[in-house]
Amino acid sequence: MINTLKILIIMTSVALSACSSTFSEYLVADASDWQNIYPYGKAIHVNNEIQLISTSNWFYLTKKQYADFILEVEVKMPDVKEYANSGIMFRAQIKQTDKGFTAVGYQAEVDPSKRKWSGGLYDQGRKRQWLHPVHPTRSFPDADFKQNLSPKWGQEKSNAYKHLEWNHYRIECRGEEIKIYLNGVLTTHVMDAKADKGFIGIQHHGSKQYKKTGSQTNTARFRKIKIMEL
Repeated sequence: MINTLKILIIMTSVALSACSSTFSEYLVADASDWQNIYPYGKAIHVNNEIQLISTSNWFYLTKKQYADFILEVEVKMPDVKEYANSGIMFRAQIKQTDKGFTAVGYQAEVDPSKRKWSGGLYDQGRKRQWLHPVHPTRSFPDADFKQNLSPKWGQEKSNAYKHLEWNHYRIECRGEEIKIYLNGVLTTHVMDAKADKGFIGIQHHGSKQYKKTGSQTNTARFRKIKIMEL
């Protein structure tokens, strides 16, 4: 008997039932399913895109939490001289600090820098930091990091990201198993037990030019965000 899958489209509040593993083709267009817990960034919903700009490291989060799922999203980074970085959070938690609220959780990296770690896995807001690939000074896996099934970070993974183009991310979470695909390349495959449920978020790492002059050239763009709960 085929299991009925509940398909959720994050931004349209559409809940459908189906006997198929295919995604709905509805695109993202509505802000009602998202929340902004930070005062220094903004999300612009236009032409079925979410466009992010901020003055500091900032995450735009769903209101709903997700456990096991397949998430797909396309990301396009800007052509700027200043530092540009982004990411996709998942199974994230909202944590209150003495400075306000912050988000902690898994992050699929969007890294246009010379380092070329797009598709890597970072533990945002926690001491563990880089889970894959291994950073020489910023990787501190704990007992919850069960196993790294990813092959060594080589040329195929480094070159999976295409700068100034739309890049397709696919994130799969099934229990402790986490997979990240970037443009069809399996960049990350780990077993980790730190979190089994949480919010999904998209990131803007911050722009000095936006803070100084109001220029929005360093805008990160997201489209075709869709999720299937498993």
